[in-house]
Amino acid sequence: MKKEDIFAIQQLLATPKKIAIIPHRSPDGDAMGSTLALYHFLLKGQHEPVVIAPNDFPNFLAWLPGSETVQIYETHKEHCSHLLREAELVFLLDFNALHRTGEMEHVLNKLTAPMIMIDHHQKPDGFATYTYSDTSFGSTCEMLYHFISYLDQKALIDKTIASCIYTGIVTDSGSFRFPSTTGTTHRIVADLIDLGIQNSEIHNLLFDNNSYNRLQLLGRALQNMKVLPEYKTTYITLSQKDLDEFHYEKGDTEGVVNYGLTIKGIHFAAIFIEHRDENIIKISFRSQGSFDVNQFARDHFGGGGHINAAGGKSTESMTATIRKFEHLLTTITI
Repeated sequence: MKKEDIFAIQQLLATPKKIAIIPHRSPDGDAMGSTLALYHFLLKGQHEPVVIAPNDFPNFLAWLPGSETVQIYETHKEHCSHLLREAELVFLLDFNALHRTGEMEHVLNKLTAPMIMIDHHQKPDGFATYTYSDTSFGSTCEMLYHFISYLDQKALIDKTIASCIYTGIVTDSGSFRFPSTTGTTHRIVADLIDLGIQNSEIHNLLFDNNSYNRLQLLGRALQNMKVLPEYKTTYITLSQKDLDEFHYEKGDTEGVVNYGLTIKGIHFAAIFIEHRDENIIKISFRSQGSFDVNQFARDHFGGGGHINAAGGKSTESMTATIRKFEHLLTTITI
């Protein structure tokens, strides 16, 4: 971060304020971990923080300390809009374009309070008053650890804050296996463990707390997987019927797209999930190597993310969406 930005933020936080903290729509472990870590940090500074999520978060994140205080815009629009208008300062974590907040974008666009963005995705929009953006980091939670250090407040990181930060690091790093995991990442995690986090227990809560229906849905997804070795690609489809059959809950398809990359010779994997209530096909892309799924998602499916992990959507039918995807494979080099 720029020294002048750090100083300005220190001045903003020098006196107690009403502060709104915003993750992106359909928040994942990094979004919830970073926002709740910041929430607990700001409480220690005598501020009045509130996390306002555009929509609900998955059940496997409900154990996070402070999750019960999170306000959900989608279900309490009037109340959340009031909280946003009252805020004297707004933090936006783990996203860099306001459209990532869905309907909340209309309210956020009208706010006059200073905005601070902390994010690791590519090509940030220039809406924030202060921007801490760095695509070399594997998670926003790792950036938040540095952000607190820049403010000379590292001593305030306790077990609660550390547990939230660890959640974002472990989920966005693929349990430390993605290329963005560095020696610094591990040194930060060592600090968090020294603060008393139960890293093994957190891992179990995140990844080993499956329902029977979730495992059945995973089985269906793997059955639906199509392998295209000539394009070094696999993709999975899940229809609304599939979701309904196994009583889908938010978060049940988290990480399923990664299974495609475990196949020898595959460098590009995708999953297409039908959501009739939103009239869209939600898409996740993953790659290994140099193929840029961020640019692919931006160019063709109205999305974006990272070089090796991105998302998008389609308003066409599943059949039309897959037809488009398969045609695109003939035009690119993987």
